[in-house]
Amino acid sequence: MTEPTIFQRALAGLPLDFNGADFQEIQRTVQRTQTLLKRFNNQDQTPEQRRATLSQVVGYEVPASAEVNAPVHSDFGPHIFIGEDVYVNQDVMFTDLGGIYLGRGALIGPRAMLITVNHLEDPTHRRDVQAKAIHVEANAWIGARAVILPGVTVGENAIVGAGAIVTKDVPANTVVVGSPARVLRRIKRMSTD
Repeated sequence: MTEPTIFQRALAGLPLDFNGADFQEIQRTVQRTQTLLKRFNNQDQTPEQRRATLSQVVGYEVPASAEVNAPVHSDFGPHIFIGEDVYVNQDVMFTDLGGIYLGRGALIGPRAMLITVNHLEDPTHRRDVQAKAIHVEANAWIGARAVILPGVTVGENAIVGAGAIVTKDVPANTVVVGSPARVLRRIKRMSTD
């Protein structure tokens, strides 16, 4: 049985040794991503060209129904998973080594930060990292400048208020605000009568 790659270990939430021989694979990916994002963010491109560049960053064809606005920032790149009809506003930061999953119709406000990576508490291993996935489920809306921390799931149809710092899962169909984010209320559906 083969040992999992460093990328597989990251997606599985296992600690990663910063001084390990395979950590250089992460550094190579980061360099490639930064080069591609310079093109995405700074060159005049058609929407189709920009989607093609972003597809190179993530390693699969980004859905045509998704819209990701420049500038966008990522410290890794290939672990961003974008669903149909996703909308990402300007200046969003994805720290995605642990995996960021954007469900159908998710909305990400300007300057939001989705961070999947944390350092270990033990001072002798402080540079080592552990990543935990973020899931933004269908039709969830992350407000401007909100911060989503490692391991959080934002439930279906939930709203994260602008500037909120989300440290734990957000239930479906709720509005959360504040630091740390707390449930403000449940979302009421409008009557179609």
